[in-house]
Amino acid sequence: MHPGDPIVRFQGVTKRFGDLLVLDELDIDVAPGEKLAIIGPSGSGKSTLLRLLMTLDRPSDGMIEVDGEPLWHMRRDGKLLPANERHLRQARRKIGMVFQSFNLFPHMNALRNVTEAPCQVLGTPKKQAQEEARALLDMVGLGAKCDAYPGQLSGGQQQRVAIARALALRPKVMLFDEVTSALDPELVGEVLNVLRDLAQQGNITMLLVTHEMRFAREVSDRVAFFDKGKIVEAGPPEVIFTQPAHDRTRQFLKAVLSAG
Repeated sequence: MHPGDPIVRFQGVTKRFGDLLVLDELDIDVAPGEKLAIIGPSGSGKSTLLRLLMTLDRPSDGMIEVDGEPLWHMRRDGKLLPANERHLRQARRKIGMVFQSFNLFPHMNALRNVTEAPCQVLGTPKKQAQEEARALLDMVGLGAKCDAYPGQLSGGQQQRVAIARALALRPKVMLFDEVTSALDPELVGEVLNVLRDLAQQGNITMLLVTHEMRFAREVSDRVAFFDKGKIVEAGPPEVIFTQPAHDRTRQFLKAVLSAG
């Protein structure tokens, strides 16, 4: 990867599930350290974009690069071949993802939920992993809950442990897929505050699929509006939210902002 290169690049990426076209020749670059909010109606392809990046779904066509390297392909003797599991595993280390559902290990306390991946994936010594995990749990406001099990935590606390767990692998890119949508309204703020703090630290690239429009406007460097598998428009949040260029963007924002 060279200075000025995007850390994430989609080139002509298409994704079909049977006859259903979910992403339609998608092109987008994300700069290192950029905070990109992805908004749009349900079923527009937003979460699929994240799932392709996380290697949970395979693109039907096109090229995805992360940190200057192909994600779903690998270079061999000047040719691009389909990526093998080893290549995907290496690429996955650069990417952290937090889902709508918290996906914590119920039989592990918060500390072990955060240390498990660094120990197993990165080979981090247990003591070092625990020190780093405590610091991350402190950062998300849960330093006092290291010994608590997921069943003893609120949804907002579980989601904050999930954020700490994703950060524990020191990813270059963090993906957040509607991370507040499963939470009671009074718990949403505590998770958004953690994401705000994370965004302000500056060095980590963040792609956030969100229906929280005010939050998207506050934390992002750029907003991309998706509809029917395409990016209708993308630009600085002030432009997208106050002077969108497309009728479809205006319709969507009018509907969601009046509903909120």
